[in-house]
Formats: sequence, structure tokens, C-alpha cells
Amino acid sequence: MTTATPAGPSPVDLRNPAQLLAALPYLIGFRPAKSAVLLGHLPPGHRPGLVLRGDLPRREHRAYQARALAAKFAAGEHTGVTVVLVGGRRRPGKPPPHAGFVGDLADALGDFGLPVVHALWTPAITAGAPWACYRVEECGGELPDPRSTIVAAVATEGGTVAFDSREELAALLSPRCPEAVARRADLLAGRRSAPGATAVSAAASAVRSAFDRQRRGDGPPTDEEAVGLASALELPEIRDLCLAMAVPPGTTSAREAERLWLTLVRELPPPERAEPATLLAFTAYLRGDGTFAGMALDNALEAAPGHLLASLLRRVLDRGTPPQVIRGLAAAAADPLSNFGLAPADFDADQAV
Repeated sequence: MTTATPAGPSPVDLRNPAQLLAALPYLIGFRPAKSAVLLGHLPPGHRPGLVLRGDLPRREHRAYQARALAAKFAAGEHTGVTVVLVGGRRRPGKPPPHAGFVGDLADALGDFGLPVVHALWTPAITAGAPWACYRVEECGGELPDPRSTIVAAVATEGGTVAFDSREELAALLSPRCPEAVARRADLLAGRRSAPGATAVSAAASAVRSAFDRQRRGDGPPTDEEAVGLASALELPEIRDLCLAMAVPPGTTSAREAERLWLTLVRELPPPERAEPATLLAFTAYLRGDGTFAGMALDNALEAAPGHLLASLLRRVLDRGTPPQVIRGLAAAAADPLSNFGLAPADFDADQAV
């Protein structure tokens, strides 16, 4: 299992190993365990670019995993990579565990002209856990409390939560009420026909109403409201308008949109669930949360294998493409937003490119 988080503004300084290790839960969205985390260095060399997490492989799979991870950095502008291995027990007087895998990673990254700038190990990302370097025996210490880092403060101020595990983060996408989802599947299957182009205005009204209910705190949608929103998001015009609500990333309106798409992922059955899951992935990716975006895309493709936009975004994410490269998708749909009353109040087209 591999997750990627794209390059974005971050107060992390790659030259401070202890602070970097403690910041990992906030960089990837959850506390990594039994993981290999690779952090690309952007020029001039101390800012993080692509952050990639993979499971620690079995011995016979180390070389393959190393090549697969290294290839993600091939198309970027990185000057080097910091390698962090989380997990395992260090024997007294011995080097940190997984040293062989560090060597495989160095070889694989070297094939792309990327040096390993630092190679770090810790058994767990917790306050007081030991950490060490693979290349310098005297390098090491104890981790600070992850919640005390500058990254944690910035993330908390921006509303970002670091979960204790990947499974806890993934649980956000689980159905709220399986019985309600099953009822809606029956209702959606009983529709006489797919919504047509003449329904665009009514569909926009349904989306507006959903935002109004969310702001009032009215709770989950009724069956009728959920089915109406599922039908609305099937319209390409509405889907494109909803993409535009992801910019500028991290604003109040973009956060409101992300919360609505997450609600609908939990309230709709497949294949209709794929539409809000894709919108959720796009919005999360633009604000720099590649981990959650990847989970949302997996959810979308499970609900509707071959979903065109979800498949496209999956390829973009797998290549470690910076969010600003695809922000134009949102900008292209921004102009007609006001025609349907969906324009976020603080939308600025100049910030969408």
C-alpha cells in the first residue's frame, strides 16, 4: 500500500531530523507504522516536495518496492530524498533495522540521479521514542511530542487532523447508516431515466439547498434529498461546477464543499457514490492531502470501476503531480458558477491558476 502527498507549502525544515520525524503524522494525515516514508527535497534543498509512504516490504520484495517508490520521484524537480523507516526493534550496539532496504532505496534513487540526503529510523512516531541515523553513529536522540511541533500548530489552525492510523482515517469514508444506503440504492435503481440536460437548473438548486442545510447543521440528508443530490451530480455541468468549488484551496467555501462531498460519500450507494468521492478526492488533493485524496479515489473506483475522472486523477496522483498543475480543471469551470448560484463568496479566478 502506497500513499503520496504532493508538494505544498509547509513549515517543515528537512535539516532538523527530530522535528521532521515528529511532523510526519501531519504531513501524511496519519501516524505511520511499519512504513517507509520518502520526502523529496525541493530547491534549495531544505523544503519538502513529494512525500511518499509505503509499507515496509518483506526481504524478498525489497528491491522491487525500492524501485517502485523511487520511480515516483523521476519526473519532479527534487534535488535529493530523505528516507525514513518506521518500525522494528534496534538491538543494543547494532545499527538500526532495515539497513538493507535503505541500501536498496539508495541504489534505486541513484538510478534517477537523486542522492539520499538523510536516512533516519524510529520504532514509532511517539513522544520520547528513540530515533537514529543510518549513516552517522552519533546522530540520534528522542522524539519530541508530535503535537508540539510547528507543523502541528499550523495544521491544527487550518483544521487538519492527524489520525492515529491509516485505518482510522479510512473509516471516515464508511457508510453512516448501511440501511439508509440500501434504501437509496433501491430508489435510484427505480428511476425511469437518467436526468437530462433540462434538469441542470433544478440540480443546481438541489446542491445549493444541500449547502444551506449543512450550514444550518440540519444533519444527514433524507432519502429524497440524497437521491436528488445523486441525480444532480450525474450531470456533467453540475459536476464541473462542483469541481470549481475546490479553489482557492483551504478557504472556507472549499472546506464546506469538501465536507458536503464527504457526507454524500457516506450517504450514497454505488455507483452513484463515485461522483462525490471523486469531488472529495479533487478537493483534498488541491489542498495538499494526497493521502486522503487517494483513499477517496479508491472509494470512487470501487463504486464505479472505470470512472473516467477518478481514473484520470488516480494517474495524476500516482505520478506525484503537484496540485497546481491540475488546478486549471477548477478554473475552467469557474466562470459559469454564478449562473447557478453556486459561486463561493471568496472565489477569485486569479488564484485558480
